[in-house]
Amino acid sequence: MTLLRPPALRPGDTVAVLCGSSPVHDQERLESGLRALTSLGLKAEVLPSARAAGTVYDYLAGDDALRAADLTRALADPRYAGVLTAKGGYGMQRTLELVDWSRIDPDAPKVVVGYSDVTALLEALAAKLGWVSFFGPMVAASGFWEGPDEYDFQELTKLLFTPERVTQLSFPGSRALVPGVAEGVTLGGTATLLTASLGTDTSYPARGGILFLEDVDERPFRLDRVFTQLRRAKDYLDGVAGVVLGTFTECGDPEEIDRLLADRFGDLGVPVLAGVNIGHNTAMQTWPIGVHARLDTEKGTLTFLDQVLLTDRQD
Repeated sequence: MTLLRPPALRPGDTVAVLCGSSPVHDQERLESGLRALTSLGLKAEVLPSARAAGTVYDYLAGDDALRAADLTRALADPRYAGVLTAKGGYGMQRTLELVDWSRIDPDAPKVVVGYSDVTALLEALAAKLGWVSFFGPMVAASGFWEGPDEYDFQELTKLLFTPERVTQLSFPGSRALVPGVAEGVTLGGTATLLTASLGTDTSYPARGGILFLEDVDERPFRLDRVFTQLRRAKDYLDGVAGVVLGTFTECGDPEEIDRLLADRFGDLGVPVLAGVNIGHNTAMQTWPIGVHARLDTEKGTLTFLDQVLLTDRQD
């Protein structure tokens, strides 16, 4: 079943821009991303964490309390139609420790977008609130701040503004690691972040899901450890319907990575598609989290069986 879908965005909406992880060291990138949002007719409200430098550690945007307060406010305040993260990095797991979920109405979902370290938040939204969310480009990250002509930006905005027109994702150049067709709810994100959430109350098992995985800057033996932990974690992969594998850039010899992927996912007895253009260091498509879909590994397609966002919003 598709999770609870937010309304699609439209010109005039207000969105919150924040950091739940690392700081934006290049504020001009943030400003460029904000201009791209303005070009869509959105009103972007920049919360303090998006401007905060490292205070406790240089790899964290402000302190944990600031990031958690911004995130709680953005998810709870009905003025915001969406929450767009500015940066990944590290720190979302710390932020989630302090989020006040009791203030957030689970029946009032809103668009939430990010990738990499933000995987932890997207998974938490599914586990805690049952919301659909989006593994997609961030406001101060590559593929967004360069402007509205960027492929990543265009693919994201098609989903967020005209979801009725996006019925399928196609992955030219992908390969069927295990051929077949599978139906399930789209899940996943950056593999190391999913592994880091195992055993917490924000982990969302892949049972009945089409699990997407990607990663960056992890040597093959570390990826092996991550994949093996996902395999061994109680109930995490039990009943998974299919697997989609994205980019694994800066992870060593691509041929070695391909062998590792085949070794760790080829024996699950489900269709597996590898080499899709979602993840780090690529012109990426946006992957919805929580949408009922059909995966066809031989055609290299993901077909949405439900519209990814609602288009009948009433103000």
